[in-house]
This record gives sequence, structure tokens and C-alpha cells, in this order.
Amino acid sequence: MSVPSNPVRCAWAGSDALMRDYHDTEWGVPLHDDRALFEFLCLEGAQAGLSWRTVLTKRDNYRKAFHDFEIARVAAMTDRALEKRLLDPGIIRNRLKVSSTRGNAIAALEVIDEFGSLDAYLWSFVDGKPLVNRWHESSEVPASTALSDRMSKALKKRGFRFVGSTICYSLLQATGMINDHLVGCFRHPGSRPRQP
Repeated sequence: MSVPSNPVRCAWAGSDALMRDYHDTEWGVPLHDDRALFEFLCLEGAQAGLSWRTVLTKRDNYRKAFHDFEIARVAAMTDRALEKRLLDPGIIRNRLKVSSTRGNAIAALEVIDEFGSLDAYLWSFVDGKPLVNRWHESSEVPASTALSDRMSKALKKRGFRFVGSTICYSLLQATGMINDHLVGCFRHPGSRPRQP
């Protein structure tokens, strides 16, 4: 989608160029690539307790540190390789978060083996079709829902870590399983381009 001149955006995009670009081009776009879905799963977990902007600024470093989030390669990382990542100032150096990346890759491979793809499994929570909300104010957007509770519980049962309900809701939003752009935002499916 092209960005109109003087677009109305969700308030969280603010005036920060990095956040605006993410809002305009990625957030809420239905994503069906296993590698990219795994990347978001890991990055949303890394965000826990921090701002999304912090994670975005480190995203390229994460890609370098974790083999561009190629699931099989991350699953095969050694303890020594993970320890080395803890010395990398380009990522969030939290031992539990770093080790969860490999653990989540192992869990993802098991899901792929059972369901054919990580995409098929994750999208099954929304029956394969994006849920489009019609929020008018940022204050209306929930941090978690019964859906994210259910996803969190299911992921944890399969061995995924850093997948609490709030993280799962963020994952659902980021990957377009839920479209939470505000009704007035140019990225909301019901919005119409302004006439000149």
C-alpha cells in the first residue's frame, strides 16, 4: 500500500521515522512466511519489558546473531554459540531471552513437523483469516484477549517461552492475524484515501 500525503496514522507511530515506517509497511500486514513469523515470535518475546522501538533498532543485529531466523539453523545453535550472543551489545543480552530463541526454534520445528508449517499452526488461531477490529481510540485497544490467552496457553504447552498473553496479542497484531489499526488510520481496511 502506498502512503498518501499527510496520512492519518495510529498514535503510537508518533513522529519517529523508524516507528512510522514499521507502522506504514509492516504492522498488521498478513504474514505467511515461516521464517518471518518465527522472527516476530522471537522479537516480540525479546521486547518483554522494553519498548518496541528498542527491538526495532536492534533487529538487523538479531538477524545477524540468529542466522536470519532460519528456524533449523537456530534450533541447531550450541550452548557456546548462545553464550557468545550474550556478549553482543547489538541485541538484548538477557540470558533467558537469548536461550529461548533456540528453544522456540526447536518447538517451531516440532510444530512444522505436525502441521506442515508454522504459518498453518499460528493462523489456525484465527481460522486462517485476519480479524479486523474497529477501534476509534488507542485506549480501546486491548493488551490481551481471550484469543491471546488461548494462543499463549497452547504455545507454552508446546514448549515455547516468552509467549505470555500480552506477547501473543502483540504477535497477532504485528503479523496481521489481527488488524488493530484505528478506524481513522490510513492502514485500516475500511479507510478511504483522502480526496485532494
